[in-house]
Amino acid sequence: MITAIVMIDAATDAIGEVAQAVADLDGVSEVYSVAGDTDLVAIVRVREFEQVAEVIAGRINKVPGVLETDTHIAFRAYSRHDLEAAFSLGFENAD
Repeated sequence: MITAIVMIDAATDAIGEVAQAVADLDGVSEVYSVAGDTDLVAIVRVREFEQVAEVIAGRINKVPGVLETDTHIAFRAYSRHDLEAAFSLGFENAD
């Protein structure tokens, strides 16, 4: 699985609509409205590297109201949540 973190600058009067449109795209798993230098952060998860360009350049950048994107490719995940989920597979009802 390839994960890309995409910072999105959006038109100020359309942040909510842009966020929803981006969240509805195939390949986008999450969208966050954030404070700081960017308006939205999208998490893109795809199986193949070529799909990164399809989702970001081919879909996200074409959403009306998206002004600019800045993409970061994740090399490795360090997350307690991810580790706990991996080790608990199949044990949800193991009481």
